[in-house]
Amino acid sequence: MSIDDNAVEVRTQGWRTLAALHGMIETALERALTDAVKLSVVEYTVLDALSRQDGWHMRMQQLAQATALSPSATTRLVTRLEDRALLTRILCADDRRGIYTELTVNGRVLYEKAKPIHDDTLERILNEAAQRPELAGLAGALHEFSAPVA
Repeated sequence: MSIDDNAVEVRTQGWRTLAALHGMIETALERALTDAVKLSVVEYTVLDALSRQDGWHMRMQQLAQATALSPSATTRLVTRLEDRALLTRILCADDRRGIYTELTVNGRVLYEKAKPIHDDTLERILNEAAQRPELAGLAGALHEFSAPVA
């Protein structure tokens, strides 16, 4: 059974729309975070993921999944953030081969400074995208998805 050509085109157009919106968001976030707090989007993503953990730590494998990076890219990124005193690595007490990554106090402070910049920029870009007919539907869906549940 094959997929109708129209269905393929609809999926392709949906993917292009998603990629265009992602590009807008990524570019704006990168600029805002770099200018304000000297963090890239992926560095912010690491701090954000760790801030959501009880005890502020994660295994490296979990962090790689949260950031959509390869294990080696995650290790390099964690090393850069560790060199900036934003993260630290801790050996797992139960499994000496396991390594946790944890926010430092400096990492927590920088995250708290970066979060409103990230959130305000994301909101601004989604509002701008909602004004563009080709992106309005997807931007609206993201607003609905992130709206607080009553």
